[in-house]
Amino acid sequence: MDNNNSFQAKLPENAHRELRPGEVYNPVMPADSKFAEVTPWSVCFGLLMAIIFSAAAAYSGLKIGQVFEAAIPISIIAVGASAALKKRHALSQNVIIQSIGASSGVIVAGAVFTIPALYILQAKYPEIEVKFFQIFFSSLFGGFLGILFLIPFRKYFVKDMHGKFPFPEATATTEILITGEKGGSQAKILITSGLIGGLFEFLFSTLRLFADTFSTRVISIGATLAEKTKLVFKMSVSPLVFSFGYLIGLKYATIICVGSMLSWFVFIPLINEIGDIAVHLLGAGVVNPFAALSPEDIFRVYVRPIGIGAIAMAGMIGIAKSSSVIGSAFKLAVAGLGGKKSEKTEEPAVPRTDRDLKMSTIFLLTILTIGAIFVFLLFGVNITPFQAIVALVTLVVIAFLFTTVAANAIAIVGSNPVSGMTLMTLILSSFILVAVGLSGPAGMTSALIIGGIVCTALSMAGGFITDLKVGYWLGTTPVKQQQWKFLGTLVSAATVGVVIYILGQAYGYVLTPETPNPLVAPQANAMAAVIEPLMLPGAKVYWILYVVGALISLLLMLIGIPPLPFALGMFIPLELNTPLIVGGLLNYYMSKETKKQSKKLSAARTARGTLIASGMIAGAAIFGVIGALLLFFDIDLNTGVFASDPITGQKVAIIAFIILICYFVWDTRRAKEEDL
Repeated sequence: MDNNNSFQAKLPENAHRELRPGEVYNPVMPADSKFAEVTPWSVCFGLLMAIIFSAAAAYSGLKIGQVFEAAIPISIIAVGASAALKKRHALSQNVIIQSIGASSGVIVAGAVFTIPALYILQAKYPEIEVKFFQIFFSSLFGGFLGILFLIPFRKYFVKDMHGKFPFPEATATTEILITGEKGGSQAKILITSGLIGGLFEFLFSTLRLFADTFSTRVISIGATLAEKTKLVFKMSVSPLVFSFGYLIGLKYATIICVGSMLSWFVFIPLINEIGDIAVHLLGAGVVNPFAALSPEDIFRVYVRPIGIGAIAMAGMIGIAKSSSVIGSAFKLAVAGLGGKKSEKTEEPAVPRTDRDLKMSTIFLLTILTIGAIFVFLLFGVNITPFQAIVALVTLVVIAFLFTTVAANAIAIVGSNPVSGMTLMTLILSSFILVAVGLSGPAGMTSALIIGGIVCTALSMAGGFITDLKVGYWLGTTPVKQQQWKFLGTLVSAATVGVVIYILGQAYGYVLTPETPNPLVAPQANAMAAVIEPLMLPGAKVYWILYVVGALISLLLMLIGIPPLPFALGMFIPLELNTPLIVGGLLNYYMSKETKKQSKKLSAARTARGTLIASGMIAGAAIFGVIGALLLFFDIDLNTGVFASDPITGQKVAIIAFIILICYFVWDTRRAKEEDL
């Protein structure tokens, strides 16, 4: 192998499109060259990032219910630190830093959505004990499962499906890393757009100078429609969301938004109207039970479960379609365990950029992890061996089946619906555990531990596929990312465990005389609200809502529409979907070839738009971290300018958003053909 580590810091032309027959993708760092990837610098700095961002993200998630994505800000810091230390050809090391450090955000998302629910339920059921090792091991084992279950699918998602998935977050991260290596005019574009996007985000998220969401309630007829018919339009003004839409493209942005419109413009008004019809048919004395609910309440209680069912069925469809990939992975594992090696699987014949952990190693580590989870359930949750076996089988099967759903979601939208899949996990596991005699407080503890492990596994799977796609585009060695991801997971799990435990002791998660200012932990409160009635006698679950969602996914598959992005649109709140169509339309507008805009100019404008969108995502993420850190140190910069007049705050928000879009269009149109 050549030891020359020189390369051109530029993504190939075919990086974001499907390959033609016989065409090969050659990454930025050639496969036949060696590069310094795993070094004391990259490992130590990556672990430092994992510790810092685990603490910051955990506090943010528990305080305001928002867990920021750590990969992008870590990439920016890695690029800046490498430049400050004047490290040459730091790209390969920065990928490892980002991959190790990004374990923080995904582990946090898995932990804070579920584990604090134990503290919440403890207030009602004193027999529930919350211990540090429960938090640590559920996060650790969930992270390990996510890594191990995903690796066999790496080639399918990042190589075989090249150009078919947009990978918006991986695109933004890659642009940051490669621009940091290249510098020059593109670095200026990235920095400028990052500052604009970040400051815009800071103005509404931290300073609260205007609202973060615009809705049709700002006009009288819109407010009347929302109250009477439950019909409302909402849109987030965050630069992060519409920039994701640009990176996703018009096709997927449209599918996602149509799914969201089905939920908000069809199901929610329809449910309310059914209540009115019932009142009319049944006569006096009957009250429409939905009349007093807001559209948001109807969505959360009745419509979101339909989205969860759709996501679950879309996952089953994806598993069926990728059954050949799963089968080949098992065949390789069995062959590896049997000591069989063919010329095709000999390591020297495999390019550096296509080397994974051996299937025999993955199989062995998976068995060890599953065994450790069994011991943890048996002694850490205090249940019988039979109940531990049932719980183990439940969580392993669900985690494995939903792994491809999480990876697909990240590949398409950049958003992982772990909360929806975790709710489904809690519901299924609760019924199974009750059937084997595990109910009450012990059952609640067991179900939440299972939910925590599954939630972390799915969060890890979604986040790790981003890391591996970044590595594929740039040309790093996958096996090195995979090996060191375990260490990042260990450090992140320990940090998150300490933070959740300490915050639980200091602030609490329930309002009591001892904890007058508890942490909000909204996702954990939702999980506690779901799990409590299921573990008590007479639990009622409206299965028909999940079945309706599953049938929608099946129908979409039959007419050739990808069910997962549609289902994600149904599940994710409306305001986070509508900006995607704005970004998708901008992408279409910039890439469209016209008489005045040549094919080369279209490509140049599209590329510049990608860089600007990546910068805005990075800026919004990094300023989100700054806001979280300010909250961590009890520094509240909320100006409260529009606190007493939310309508004005929304009007200012939409005006500011329009100005931001105009800037995006103006700056993107400055691209020239020679920029390519």
